Amino acid sequence: MLLRKKKTEVCALGRHISVSADKARRVIDQIRGRSYEETLMILELMPYKACYPIFKLVYSAAANANSNMDSAEANLVIIKAEVNEGTTVKKFKPRARGRSYAIKKATCHITIVVKDISLDEYEDISFYSLKNPRWKKTTMVNRNVYNSESEVVWDKK
Repeated sequence: MLLRKKKTEVCALGRHISVSADKARRVIDQIRGRSYEETLMILELMPYKACYPIFKLVYSAAANANSNMDSAEANLVIIKAEVNEGTTVKKFKPRARGRSYAIKKATCHITIVVKDISLDEYEDISFYSLKNPRWKKTTMVNRNVYNSESEVVWDKK
């Protein structure tokens, strides 16, 4: 009987959030590695604009964990939180003497990954996954004159 570790991580992704990446990172750095309930408390009390979309993403990640793995909110820990720069929204504002002034608004993509620390179990690997492995076995002929054995190499599909 083969065993495989159960999936214990769930993520939530927020794209094109209208906050600059640097402003979101100073909030994300405060919540990385903390429990779910402690994170919600921190986000409610911090006075930054980026806290509300991050709060919604953490709440969404917990809802995903509850829906997908039936995990309780008390067992969730934020193991990964990252902010990447998104597209820049460009607008033009009319100015004096017929000129235009470019307004650039930065956006960001935020990824929150939560892990259920109570789920550290193993599950059986189904017959289907044994029948169709992710790795296939190929043989390569060794061109060495002194050794006539063939060499087995594992290639990814």
